[in-house]
Amino acid sequence: MLKDNKAIFNWSGGKDSALCLHKILQNKNFDIQFLFTTLNVRNKRISMHGVSEKLLNRQAESINLPLKKLYLHKQTSMEIYQQKMSEVLSKIKADGIEYSIFGDIFLEDLRKYREAQLSKLGIKAEFPLWGQKTDKVAKTFIDKGFKAILVSVDSRFLDQSFAGRFYDESLLADLPDVVDPCGENGEFHTFVFDGPIFKNPILFEKGSIVYKEYKSPNKDNEDKNIGFWYCDLIET
Repeated sequence: MLKDNKAIFNWSGGKDSALCLHKILQNKNFDIQFLFTTLNVRNKRISMHGVSEKLLNRQAESINLPLKKLYLHKQTSMEIYQQKMSEVLSKIKADGIEYSIFGDIFLEDLRKYREAQLSKLGIKAEFPLWGQKTDKVAKTFIDKGFKAILVSVDSRFLDQSFAGRFYDESLLADLPDVVDPCGENGEFHTFVFDGPIFKNPILFEKGSIVYKEYKSPNKDNEDKNIGFWYCDLIET
């Protein structure tokens, strides 16, 4: 592929995004126009991760790439979500951008969904980490000098003590066997604050640990709630 392959990079602020972006920047296969992130319009936090917009901005500044944001309501329906995404992506396509890059590793249904939605607009989805074994992805992330912290954990898989832990060899050793080393099934989410893609580390302090419940997205379990432990990060 050539450097003039214009692309957007779907940035979550977490480790898989960081490692994937590092690979893209090293290989120079794509010309990344900007990072793209969705946030909760009310609390200005990254969707699912719960990280503040201020820290997200700090990441983009340190990576030295522009950042584009899409603000969504907490209870946004799939129909509205698709509509808003189509509006954004249509403008992107009009600007000559033909690729959208993701850090997904093995969730086949999610990949098919992304590809189907993007193909309607003439945009190609790319997955540079796809098919790699997640234990090796985790080791590569750590070995390359990246540093991250767990900011959200699914209480069905991990207890409160994991929220706020640093993502390192010690953490990987403590993860239950049912938990993927990269949290690819949504068991946990991270915030990356240092590594080879950053000019400077992102400075923060650990805040409080809070518990929140949400309605299950699974139609078969709509009457059940899913609980998450969040570690708040405070910009310094």
